[in-house]
Parts: sequence; structure tokens; C-alpha cells
Amino acid sequence: MQVECQENLKSISALLRSLNEDQYQYPSTYLSGATIGQHIRHIIEFYTCITSAFTENSPVNFDARKRDPALEKHPLEAIKAIDRIIDYLETQKILGNTALLANYTVDESETCSIPSSFQRELAYCLEHSIHHQALIKIGLLEQGLPELICPDFGVAPSTIKFRMANDS
Repeated sequence: MQVECQENLKSISALLRSLNEDQYQYPSTYLSGATIGQHIRHIIEFYTCITSAFTENSPVNFDARKRDPALEKHPLEAIKAIDRIIDYLETQKILGNTALLANYTVDESETCSIPSSFQRELAYCLEHSIHHQALIKIGLLEQGLPELICPDFGVAPSTIKFRMANDS
């Protein structure tokens, strides 16, 4: 799972290297005013939650993530953060059980603890990232930047395999 996450993050980093700050911060009409940078920040913060929880041997809590506005404003800051995550995934064996702490209500006191594993939460981060990449693709198309989009960016591996099998 770690290799797949690294590959996904590298594809995001490659895209960011081709964007300027105006493109990165463009508020998309189709995405309710959200920017590519906001989606990237969100992806990074979810991975950061996993790496922090693993380092601290604590539960994973995506709700309590630290939001860093610099990540959504500056593509170079996001690239640096992605590189740190990739390095972490390359050097650590992220295994073992954990718990997912989450609040699925608007009531602040309704946090639940769900048994999980770090591998399962990494799988979630990968799926979550792909979902946000699909939204980023919409933002790029709105800006008239189709040349920056790899065909498989924001597409689930199972969909890519299905397409390949049906193209034959």
C-alpha cells in the first residue's frame, strides 16, 4: 500500500510542478469556489494525520488535522510537504493496528472510535486522494489546462484496469 500511495503522491507533485500560483489558487465555479490548492492541502493533511499517528503510536483522527494555509496558496510548499510524506513512506514500515477517531455529527461530543489498521487508513488516504484528484481535474479543465492532465489522473486503478481490458 505504501508504494501505491507514493506513486499517487508523485503524480500530484508532477502536476504541481507545472502550475503557477494563479492557476493553483483559481476559485473554480464548478467546485463551489474551491481551489486546486485547497484540494491539495486536504490530501496532504490526511496523509500527515497517518504519519503523525504512526510516529506517535496514537489513533488516526482526520477531524483534528492541522490546516496549513500555505499549502493551499503555494504549490512549492505543497511539493515540499508531499516530498516529506513520500520520504516517510519510503523509510517506515507502516504496519499495525490503530483506531480511527471520528465525529460524523455536528455535535462536538459525539466522537467514536473504530478499530482499524494503519494499512487500512493508508488505503483510505489513497482512495480519498484519487477522489480529490478527479475534482482537481475539473478545476484544470475549467481553466483551459487539459494539456496538464495525464489520462489516468484522478481515476481509480480498478477503473483503469477495466478500461484496459475493454479496449482490447
